[in-house]
Amino acid sequence: MSHFKENQKINTMRLAVFLLIVLLNFSVQSQEIFITTSDNVQLFVKVKGNGPACLYIHGGPGSGSNWMEVFMGDSLEQHFQMIYLDQRGVGRSSSPSDNNYSLARMIKDFEEVRISLGIKELLTIGHSFGGILQTAYVQSNPEVISGLMYINCTLDMNDSFEKSWLPKAMELMGDDTPDNCRDTTVPVYQRMLAIMPVLGEKGEMWKIFFNQQEDSWKMNETYSKFESWNDEQSEQILEFDEYWQDFRKYSEKVKQPVLFYYGETDWAIGPEHYKEVRFPEMLLWGSKVGHMPFLEDKADLLKAIIHYKAKYFQ
Repeated sequence: MSHFKENQKINTMRLAVFLLIVLLNFSVQSQEIFITTSDNVQLFVKVKGNGPACLYIHGGPGSGSNWMEVFMGDSLEQHFQMIYLDQRGVGRSSSPSDNNYSLARMIKDFEEVRISLGIKELLTIGHSFGGILQTAYVQSNPEVISGLMYINCTLDMNDSFEKSWLPKAMELMGDDTPDNCRDTTVPVYQRMLAIMPVLGEKGEMWKIFFNQQEDSWKMNETYSKFESWNDEQSEQILEFDEYWQDFRKYSEKVKQPVLFYYGETDWAIGPEHYKEVRFPEMLLWGSKVGHMPFLEDKADLLKAIIHYKAKYFQ
């Protein structure tokens, strides 16, 4: 009888240990937290999935991490421990009281998130404007980044806007293009701001980013589940001159392996923007998509990511 009770006690302990391990694994694989930065900004972070840690660096500026999680998360999380971060002044994160959206501060946020999560080394995956942020991040902290995935990214906003975004907008507007948009002595950002209201009034803005208007509706619908959405970053960050540098000049110094995925009809970035990118170890992958491949052709984007991971990390 005592032998039976002893076995029962051992089995109970084993079950308790097993349940503890399951709970611990769950907490690592799926957690939603706020990380307070050293300057007292509350950053929204969600961690989900299994595999190497991968920080998603969203674009916009101001788009947030929700898009990638909603449209691509179920696939990415099978291959990576995804870290979805809403950057300062975006989405579910708070804003800095001193309006500090400097590049150095953004990089410091990424580092404070990494350290808070106890991650020694990570991959990054950036979309759109996120290409500039992750290039600056690896330039500043190369020892903590094992690889970088660029998804429809710009490395030079002047180049993307001057050669692709603005010409496409002017093509769409035709004779309705504001006169100052044709004046090349006016900074490109000011010309963009002048034509944006016209694009909106004509209902043509979606054509810069998407091949199908239905996809733009799907993207906008993702915001409906939020009672509030912080959009301060989008109003502030492009006023900082440092983001308008040509970051392509830094690409040749990046030693980590890179996936550079671009859209052949992506007028926001430019279908030929990739031609002046010089990463030494790069998997270049073009696709017949616009600016949002995680929505437009998820299968092809996943194929590229899996190929990149197999080539460099297995």
